[in-house]
Amino acid sequence: MANKETLENIKKLRELTGVGFKDCKLAIDENGGDLEKSVDFLRKKGIAKASKKMSRTASEGLVLVHEENNSVSLIEINSETDFVAKNKDFISFCKEISEINFKEKANLEAISQTKMKNGSTVKDTLVDLIAKIGEKISLRRAKFFDNENGINFFYVHTQLEKKIGKIVSVVKLSNIEDKNKDLGNKICMHIAASNPISLDKNDLDKKIVDKETEIVKEELLNSGKKEDIIEKIAKGKINKFIDDNTLLNQAWIIDPKKKVSDILKENSVNSQIKIIDFTRFKVGEGV
Repeated sequence: MANKETLENIKKLRELTGVGFKDCKLAIDENGGDLEKSVDFLRKKGIAKASKKMSRTASEGLVLVHEENNSVSLIEINSETDFVAKNKDFISFCKEISEINFKEKANLEAISQTKMKNGSTVKDTLVDLIAKIGEKISLRRAKFFDNENGINFFYVHTQLEKKIGKIVSVVKLSNIEDKNKDLGNKICMHIAASNPISLDKNDLDKKIVDKETEIVKEELLNSGKKEDIIEKIAKGKINKFIDDNTLLNQAWIIDPKKKVSDILKENSVNSQIKIIDFTRFKVGEGV
């Protein structure tokens, strides 16, 4: 007869896959109680085409930020619905994960193996939470900003609780001084609103530019424009695309007549303020 722990694992596996008791017990026995391996075992056997909850799209959730001694971490944890994103158990889980994320410097593999306050690993606790709540939950992405060579600033948009929201932006600035520290917060707000995909033209992925160029030229061709002027028009459109998507070249949200690069120059005191790194996490973006 199966012991209590085995029965509990069988129950969780059934909830995750919808497969019958006998097959779930076999999978658990064959894989030493490891739920993740048991799901794969059932899929390979063709018994579970896909784990029901694991295969669904999780595009809601939360982004959490953690700060200590000017080092900053952020992590996106997804759920299927906004209703679950407001669930107390889910939020409590996310808060602890945010602390672990900071300690593990945004290493998702290390986070997964870390033991939580309940004595179980993050991976096992996640499976338990999925079984309890009934939705797919996933640790999607994370990033860590150390406290070297600059000062980190962050901004939380649509804040659910302190340091928890739907959009979080972080920027690291060098040569920032006490009298202009407010600039860091303003740049974070700008990043949250304007969603730059790179710092400058040279950092922009060539594949993105090439794809946009292809789309623009095709659009111009279909509109009846002559081929001899398509190149000129396309060049202008691509230049605008680059400016709109690179942080230093974007119009400053507070004064659109100026670029972000102009604002950095205007606020520099002894040395030129530079953006060392930045990121923006929006819940579900790109899922």
